[in-house]
Amino acid sequence: MPQGALKERPSVGDAVDLQTRAGERVLYIGRDRPIRISTGHRLLHHDGKCSRPHGHNYEIAVRVVGELTDEGWVVDKGAVTDVIDEWDHRFLLESGDPLVEAFEQSGDADGTIVLDAPPTAEVMAVVLEEKLEAALPDNVSEVSVEVRETAELCAGY
Repeated sequence: MPQGALKERPSVGDAVDLQTRAGERVLYIGRDRPIRISTGHRLLHHDGKCSRPHGHNYEIAVRVVGELTDEGWVVDKGAVTDVIDEWDHRFLLESGDPLVEAFEQSGDADGTIVLDAPPTAEVMAVVLEEKLEAALPDNVSEVSVEVRETAELCAGY
């Protein structure tokens, strides 16, 4: 192409070619500016202060790998944040925790998320990954989640 010449604009048909050429791509959501949720929990079988009900302002980052869609993205950011937002201003409890029944009796059962394992940052990352894998379209091949509970504690893959 001669110097100063304008490159031709791709036609609509080239979009399919771009998807093929692009291969799998990575989308980061919350890497530099985390998704923030406020969530309570307690660790039922913990010997320390974390056995008492308390909360954190969690910071969450997500990495999604997949093929480009017709829209030109791996996934719509809103599809990811919708899943994470389900936990915002909720209380995470382990199945079998007596607080589950207490929330139910008080009429606040909709304010709880009951997990099959202790609601640690590590478990939260795994469960959010599973929820995202189930909710996102088939072009997505990999999802990883990082959950920062405090400035000192961050879990993920």
